[in-house]
Amino acid sequence: METDGFTCISNHIKGFYPGQEGLYYGTLLPGYLGGNDPLDGVEIWESGRGCPHWLYVTYGLTDLYPDDNSDDDNDLEDRDDDPEADDDNAVSGFGFELTFRLKRGSEETPPVWPVSLLQNLARYVFSTGNTFDSGHYLNANGPIALETDTQLTCLGFLTDPELGSMDTVNGSMVFLEAIGITEDELNSMMCWNGECFLKELLKHTPYGISDLSRTTLMSQPDFHRAWEQGVERDGSSTSVLYLSDLTARLENNKGYLQLGAGHISQIRTLLRARIGKNRPFVLQCNGTVVCFGSAQQSAIDTDNDAIIISLTPETLNEICELLMPHVGLYTPKTIPLTIEVVPTHIRDQDGTIVQTIE
Repeated sequence: METDGFTCISNHIKGFYPGQEGLYYGTLLPGYLGGNDPLDGVEIWESGRGCPHWLYVTYGLTDLYPDDNSDDDNDLEDRDDDPEADDDNAVSGFGFELTFRLKRGSEETPPVWPVSLLQNLARYVFSTGNTFDSGHYLNANGPIALETDTQLTCLGFLTDPELGSMDTVNGSMVFLEAIGITEDELNSMMCWNGECFLKELLKHTPYGISDLSRTTLMSQPDFHRAWEQGVERDGSSTSVLYLSDLTARLENNKGYLQLGAGHISQIRTLLRARIGKNRPFVLQCNGTVVCFGSAQQSAIDTDNDAIIISLTPETLNEICELLMPHVGLYTPKTIPLTIEVVPTHIRDQDGTIVQTIE
């Protein structure tokens, strides 16, 4: 009988890989005992599904061991009588364990760097309390495999297409796959629905297997077409875009925005995908906040230090047609607004400018 969450998870995975023993990298001193690594460990399996690859699965984001108070009959009776208590105990730990699938090369043993990647993701969850969910994303601000020239510098999260979800003795959980994606895939994902984007990606990268040698799917006509149709049909689920180079002010009833050239294409797409679907959209940089919304009459105002820009369909279309990802001044005719596009400086982890978009 399965008496703990650890065994439940292990047996669940073994059901997909009968006859194989996973390679377990255990943590000498887990975080709950004062160690630096939050996970109890990561187990690695060899898979041939989709293409030969390594499957990494975490242990430690869910409750792995029996509750010390689980034998308290009175406590159990109280929980049974309290619907809200049942809800609180329906999910095991954070409600998910992470998986990662790495395309296998000629190596006989699995690379260890994904173990560190998963420990770092778990460390973020434990230290901030922020959890991941299907459709979420993360910019790693560098190669997901350190000291490689891979274009995979970001991660998208999707329910693992093989392992799915399950119930353990400590509650329900889902296996959440971290999928390596490129930066322009991340930007495009933000312009659509995260889950929809990643499910479309699975058609081209079965099981979400991360291939460090692959290039962006946005350059493939069929994928790009599916993305365009998805944005047009569904709009975007991204309500806030955080920028590093945003300036905004209102003077004499006239608005002024300063935006970096590297963000213009994404902003235009998001404006259409949000305002065009009657959904609000916000640009934010430190204390600067610009809120866009749909309206019957275009206008610019302020509210608690935020700039409020109301757009009619006509003005929305004019701005999106007028605004270009090139340095210059852009002044639409249907709203008292000037948009200045300035160079975007892309820096490496040391702060050195490695590219300027103008």
